Amino acid sequence: MTGASPTQRPLTGADVAYLVGASFGSHTRVRDAGPLAGGGFATVWWVLLDDDRRVVLKLAPPAGTPLLRYERGLCAAEERYFRLVAERAPQVPVPPVLWHGTDPAYGEWLITAMLPGRSLFDLAEAGVAVDDGPARYDLGVALATVHQVTGDRFGYDGDRAAGPTWRAAFTAMLDELLADAADWDVRLPVTSDHLHALVGRHADVLDEVRRPALLHFDCWDGNVLAAPDPDGRLRLCGLVDGERFFYGDPLLDLVSPLLFRRVEDEPEHPLLRGYQSAAAEPLVLDASARRRLGLYRLHLYLLMTVEMPSRGMTTQTHPGRYARLAALLDEEIAALGAG
Repeated sequence: MTGASPTQRPLTGADVAYLVGASFGSHTRVRDAGPLAGGGFATVWWVLLDDDRRVVLKLAPPAGTPLLRYERGLCAAEERYFRLVAERAPQVPVPPVLWHGTDPAYGEWLITAMLPGRSLFDLAEAGVAVDDGPARYDLGVALATVHQVTGDRFGYDGDRAAGPTWRAAFTAMLDELLADAADWDVRLPVTSDHLHALVGRHADVLDEVRRPALLHFDCWDGNVLAAPDPDGRLRLCGLVDGERFFYGDPLLDLVSPLLFRRVEDEPEHPLLRGYQSAAAEPLVLDASARRRLGLYRLHLYLLMTVEMPSRGMTTQTHPGRYARLAALLDEEIAALGAG
């Protein structure tokens, strides 16, 4: 397999067999295996072991691969997220971690159990005619449950962007993205000075966030697994790809599940109904929440733009993506400027 992204290294069946043996011992054999599509960062394969277990092997980018600043150590971060959720929010379905290791030749890898179901993205792409409302309700419940886990600081763990307050951490996260944009020569529709002015203008609503809640951050449809229940209703089976987690405002986790939309304009969405049913405190989408959601969409669209060259995408190869993100950024910048 040759990954479309420079961060994805090619793997062969022999490579997979070696990594499985290094994880579980030479007595464990691979019966079948193949690449999993959908991601753009790590190399991911499904593996059927000779004891009938189905597992997922995720291989980190090779050492020395140019990455965005917040992407340092994501393989280990994913292990931490899955273990943390399993311990502190065990009712939320995440893949059990089976192995996390390193190798001089292969670098870092993670093996988890393979959860049932297919991603909501794959189901939609395949034209599966099933009501996904129950699964999205379940996702809201799961996120509200995960958000009850509290960290000891805001932002990322380790040596990445963080801070004692949500304003400080969020500003540091944006600053790292702006530094990445400069490193990769990414043209943005907003200057750093304008961005700092916008954040400063709305800093009061960021300061309303006093508790660093555990956030998945990347719950777009490709990372939400679902399958029909006995009554034919699509239900949540798992949350995957938790490596980008950090601690912050729970509202931020409501942006990716409704990608390119405005959750505050859809108060009856199943995601929100599920969230409200399980939240420790009522979710209020008032003027303050709307301003914060605007900042969080700005952050996400900025990240999706800045990561393009590190994934082998340019304005020439992916003009539609860049133009769409630029328009969305302009829209959020205008709204925040008027707010």
